[in-house]
Amino acid sequence: MGLDVYAVHSPEAGLTEEDEMVFEEAGIELCGGIFSGGPGSFRGKVYDMLILDITGVSLYQVWIPPETVQQMAEAFKHVDPQDFETGLAGNYSWENYSAGTIENLCKFFGICAERGLGLAGSW
Repeated sequence: MGLDVYAVHSPEAGLTEEDEMVFEEAGIELCGGIFSGGPGSFRGKVYDMLILDITGVSLYQVWIPPETVQQMAEAFKHVDPQDFETGLAGNYSWENYSAGTIENLCKFFGICAERGLGLAGSW
């Protein structure tokens, strides 16, 4: 089962053009799915276990409110990308994670936190 994750203002309201521009300018490189992968979205299935381990929050939810996303962003700020790559990345045999994975997820969640965005999941 796949999972696409979208940064949104609410379950009924997506991103503004300004939000999309901020995500584009950040140069975030995360795996996209059939429908996800544009500004403010990624293929959640690829990152769910990693995000769950770091934040305690599963992406397999229809709606993750901005307050929870803020906590997720804070959790990523405490992960050193280089320490992750040399120590923990090997624990994930399904995906080939790197320091860049942590850096990109940190950017993604940071933008969401700054802009008051939640996450909508679709699978």
